[in-house]
Amino acid sequence: MCGRFTLTLTDEDLERLFDAEAPAPLPPVPRLNICPTQDIAVVAARGEEGRKRSRLLQPMRWGFLPHWYKAPNDGPLLINARAEGVAEKPAFRAACRGRRCLVPASGFYEWTRAADGGKDPWYIYPAEQGAVLALAAIWQEWTAPEGGETLSTVAIVTTAANDALKPVHHRMPVIISPPDWPLWLGEAGKGAAPLMRPAADDALAMHRVSRRVNVMKADGPDLTAPINP
Repeated sequence: MCGRFTLTLTDEDLERLFDAEAPAPLPPVPRLNICPTQDIAVVAARGEEGRKRSRLLQPMRWGFLPHWYKAPNDGPLLINARAEGVAEKPAFRAACRGRRCLVPASGFYEWTRAADGGKDPWYIYPAEQGAVLALAAIWQEWTAPEGGETLSTVAIVTTAANDALKPVHHRMPVIISPPDWPLWLGEAGKGAAPLMRPAADDALAMHRVSRRVNVMKADGPDLTAPINP
């Protein structure tokens, strides 16, 4: 699964990288401990022609809300959607077909169980220096009953871990490479299902980091600094 991640790129960096427009400010960066239910930056196809940029960068709540939820806490917190069933599950299937998006990330965290019973975090990031991860995701607009607030919500798609990550966790986010962004976003027709696969074993690097990451309110550049196992 993907339960925490980081982002250090500015709005301008993201607009340039994804050829996208951000009509409203995104959550401030750098963010070194992004947690579920927070707003995150999301890239989605605009669906309109004749614009300078064909994609939108917008904040969305990390935690997908199916339309039948009567409140944000009306059911399980859906921060991830498993690739193996995302096209069939009632909560996700419509979004998988028509509302796919990308979540930019500088890296993400996973945990192993330590001998003392605690959880040791690992920071996982692109092996190519300066690269960014584009995590596959799906989004949904949710409106509270009786004309209440409307929220744009998102879940990150996960798949089985590649061999490099299996010692740390059995799942990993689906990572979409730049040539495949148009297909995942629905700009290049249908047939995106084969993109929901593990990343190549040499695509990512990782190292142990401080248990300070385990505290949701913790932040700062020291969270991604390597420590000795």
